[in-house]
Amino acid sequence: MEDRKEDQVRAARTLATFDDVELGDHICWHADSAATSPAGVLAYVADGALYGDKIVVVGSAGAASGLARDDVPSASVILDFPRVADPDSVLAAVRREARTAAREGYRSVRVLTERMPAAAPNGTEELVAQELKLDEFASESNAIVVCAFRPSQWDAPTLEHVACVHPHEMGIRAERPAFRMYSTGADIWSVDGVIDSECADAFNAAVRAAIQLSPRVKMRFEALDMIDAAGMHALVDAARHLPDRRIVVEGANETVRLCWELAGYATAGIPVVMSA
Repeated sequence: MEDRKEDQVRAARTLATFDDVELGDHICWHADSAATSPAGVLAYVADGALYGDKIVVVGSAGAASGLARDDVPSASVILDFPRVADPDSVLAAVRREARTAAREGYRSVRVLTERMPAAAPNGTEELVAQELKLDEFASESNAIVVCAFRPSQWDAPTLEHVACVHPHEMGIRAERPAFRMYSTGADIWSVDGVIDSECADAFNAAVRAAIQLSPRVKMRFEALDMIDAAGMHALVDAARHLPDRRIVVEGANETVRLCWELAGYATAGIPVVMSA
């Protein structure tokens, strides 16, 4: 399996079809039943053999997004999990398959998983945390991970939260997420777009999930266009959510740094440092 090259820049983008997937992509696929093409899913799977990738399908009864067990190549791996499964167990199983694929000489793994709503009270928060873990996995291993979400099964706020922590998106949506937060290194998260009052809750959830993974994280704001007072408050609130957390922000433009100082956040008591 190929290691991610140091000069390879990971950036957010929208995909028109499965043909546009690249190594290291973590894709939020809005699998609307009216727009989903079974042939497209099959092509994604078939391209695994063409490019030397191992197919890993995650889903109850071995099906994901209409892909039946019989449609999966015999060399592929099907990970059957119940509708409600421990997220860490799912990720651990995917990581094991990636290590096995590397030993077997595959270029990488192509993961296809269909997300199902959970009834747990903290379902959205846990889902965001799991998606960040999957994003780290895709970034560090060059795996391709496609997460299918059927809009008819999810409420709009939850879809917005999960879309924000996928750097790549495919499918029909009325609106794009205002920002995206994604892995660009160990405990490093890049943020692009705009963070304002309308998406501050989603940003807060994403940052809280990131500091669950590590008490010290770095955030890169080079691609961030704007963050308003609500966004800054969401960042500080997330850092304070758990004890002994620290966030270092790099690459913020001069306007953002000035607003940060004027808001009174550039003090020793704030667990977020806005560096130059």
